Amino acid sequence: MSPTLSDGDVLLVSRRARPRPGAVVLVRWAQQPGRLSVKRAVGRHGEGWWVLGDNPAGSTDSRQLGTAYPTAVALTRLYPKPHWLPPHSAASAGSWAPE
Repeated sequence: MSPTLSDGDVLLVSRRARPRPGAVVLVRWAQQPGRLSVKRAVGRHGEGWWVLGDNPAGSTDSRQLGTAYPTAVALTRLYPKPHWLPPHSAASAGSWAPE
């Protein structure tokens, strides 16, 4: 999720909040059930969500792993530099539809 987040950042998340396009979400993958990832929600896809990383060249996301299943929505970064995580527009994510 670089440049938005870095390894070691501490997030405050809500398990009750519903994902919206542009939100930073924690997701699980059907193809890799033990893996938890932080990604940007782009849009609903079947029963899950299509998600992308903020760094397309260095991200493993729905383009490789398919539909993701959000478990929480990130609200703010607590450490090292606290700040709210404003949503990006879904349009800025480019073409998100699976092929």
